[in-house]
Amino acid sequence: MNKHILFLVLFLLPFYVFSRSRVVSDTIFSTNLNAERHCSVYLPPSYGNGDKDKHYPVLYLLHGMSQTDKDWVWRGHVQEVADRLIYSGEAREMVIVMPDAGGDIYAGVWNGYFDMPGWNYEKFFFEELLPYLEKKYDIASEKTLRAVAGLSMGGGGATAYGLWHPDTFAAVYAMSALMDIPEVGAARPTKDDDKVAILTRAVQERSCIRFVENADKGTVEKLRTLNWFVDCGDDDFLLDRNIEFFHAMRNAGVPLQFRVRDGGHDWEYWHSALYICLPFVSGSFK
Repeated sequence: MNKHILFLVLFLLPFYVFSRSRVVSDTIFSTNLNAERHCSVYLPPSYGNGDKDKHYPVLYLLHGMSQTDKDWVWRGHVQEVADRLIYSGEAREMVIVMPDAGGDIYAGVWNGYFDMPGWNYEKFFFEELLPYLEKKYDIASEKTLRAVAGLSMGGGGATAYGLWHPDTFAAVYAMSALMDIPEVGAARPTKDDDKVAILTRAVQERSCIRFVENADKGTVEKLRTLNWFVDCGDDDFLLDRNIEFFHAMRNAGVPLQFRVRDGGHDWEYWHSALYICLPFVSGSFK
């Protein structure tokens, strides 16, 4: 009997340790947005073990249009994926922050990671959200221990944050990224002043492709300090824009990993991309 109990303890102990991670919800009031904004925060297994001097690397993981932070938790199963990769040793422990920059845009809810009329989200992200999180949680504030990733609208946002703020992040991982507005397949505004129209203009004005094409030598040198990864499905309506971004980066001399895998613009693809994303950013942390 004792041998059976010992076997069960030894068998179940790794799963007990494995399951100690958690996802918490947080809220911050933004003066830039004049509204409360939510975020979900994945805390790895050893977080809160009493080591107050430990600061974890952090990944900011951005959602897509008409989604919220909860989509990465419920549909992307980020906790399950992170636990598996950390437990197997394929990724190091990190905190994963999933901010909310959306909701149902067709119901008139703001979406987007850029500053635009009525929605200064980029200022909120860098001036309010990052300092708030770095004060409240045991996460690093150094470039070498920060990464940003995202899907679709969030993939374009992650790419743009890396392009416009190269001193902030060590790595960028873009999934099915909205690098610019595609000719076919993108959401179209019904009026010039609706939320889709405002977001569309912001994405066009902040074209990731054009930014790299027009980058001067000093900007290119800064972009080379980041690790870049672009991942897009072969049936994705954004594939051409991602290919154009890859060409722009290659022509500028900025190293970038580019993958085209079987799949479309859906959660099956983005869930599988996490298994590539987390080891990639983990290897980028210094």
